[in-house]
Amino acid sequence: MKLLYKGKTKDVYEIDHDSVRLQFKDDVTGKDGVFDPGENQIGLSIEGIGKRNLAVATLFFEKLAENGIPTHFISSNLEEGSMDVKKCAPFGKGIEIIERKYAVGSFIRRYGLYAQDMMPLDDYVEITLKDDDRQDPLITEDALIALDILTHEQYASLVEQTKKIVDFIDQFLTAKNLQLIDIKLEFGVDTKGNVLLMDEIASGNMRVYKDGEKIDPEELTDLILA
Repeated sequence: MKLLYKGKTKDVYEIDHDSVRLQFKDDVTGKDGVFDPGENQIGLSIEGIGKRNLAVATLFFEKLAENGIPTHFISSNLEEGSMDVKKCAPFGKGIEIIERKYAVGSFIRRYGLYAQDMMPLDDYVEITLKDDDRQDPLITEDALIALDILTHEQYASLVEQTKKIVDFIDQFLTAKNLQLIDIKLEFGVDTKGNVLLMDEIASGNMRVYKDGEKIDPEELTDLILA
C-alpha cells in the first residue's frame, strides 16, 4: 500500500480510490515527557497505547453505526493496530469541531468576564482551524464560508452530526458514571460528497470527569473498555 501521510499518532496508507488504512502508533502528544492530548507535538511513546486507542475508536464507531449514525469507519484489526476507513478529504487544511457541555479551560480564559467554571453550555459547538503556528484559532461560520473552506450546507451538516454523535457518547459515559465535559471531533468529505466523522474517537479527544475530578486519558481508556 502507498503511504499517503505520516501523522503524529497515525500513518495513512491508500487501499484504493475510496478507502485508506490508518495505522495507529504508540506515539502520543505531550511536552517534557508528559502525555497531554492538547499539545501539538509528540511528547513520548507509551507501549500499547495505539492499539488501546484503536479499541476505543472501534467501540464507538461500531455503536454509532448500530444507531444509524454514518462515519468513515469500515473495519478494524485490533491485533495489527489498523483501521480501514472511507477516504475523506479534510475541509481546507483541516478543521476541528469542539462541543462543550460545560465551561472549563480555554473557554473560561476567553470568556471569563461572563462565564463561570463548570457553567452548563447547552451543547455549545465551536470550530477551530488546524494551524499549529497560530495555535488553532477559532473561526466563525461566516469566515469559513468567505474563505471557501466549506459551504453553509456542509456547516449545518457537521454541526447537526456533532450534536447527535456527542449526545450518544455522553449517554454512553453517563451510564458508566462519567461526566463528559467537552470533546473534539474531525469531519471530512468522502469520495461521494458525504460529510462524515473521520479520524478517531479516543480518550485523548475528550475531557471527562469522575466525581468532580478530571480523568487521565489512560485511565479513561480503561474505564471505557471495562
